[in-house]
Amino acid sequence: MTYPSQSRAQPGAALGGCTVSADQNIKTISHVYEAFGRGDVAAILDAVTDDVDWAAEATGMAAPWYGERHGRDAVARFFADFGSAMEVEEFTPVSFAANDTDVLTVVQFRARSRSTGKSAVMDLHHYFRFRDGKIAYYRGTEDTAQTGAVLRG
Repeated sequence: MTYPSQSRAQPGAALGGCTVSADQNIKTISHVYEAFGRGDVAAILDAVTDDVDWAAEATGMAAPWYGERHGRDAVARFFADFGSAMEVEEFTPVSFAANDTDVLTVVQFRARSRSTGKSAVMDLHHYFRFRDGKIAYYRGTEDTAQTGAVLRG
């Protein structure tokens, strides 16, 4: 049975004709995570589109890095906001799932609040959508109650 929403487009059609494999998308995210570990925001920005839509906890307000951001400059501010508030103690990707346009990850995460000294330990869940081999859309989720408590002290 064929449903009206099913497409018979060739692989890569959603990417403007640029076919990118799931393995290549995972490799890109691995490089982004490695850059994050080095504090290399410029390398992360090289992996995103000019008009990237980026958000960790898009509707949350508990942390300075929460909320939607649009464009490379806003992604740079995301990392500056995060880095000014938290010091990462562990960031270990434990699972990747991907197709030609999307990557989903689970990351074991531990970080300490720079203002309170309290630590948070949780799994992060990241969703990336690609366009022409670059990250065009990102959403991240985390334990917002724990993050808020750590930041408040």
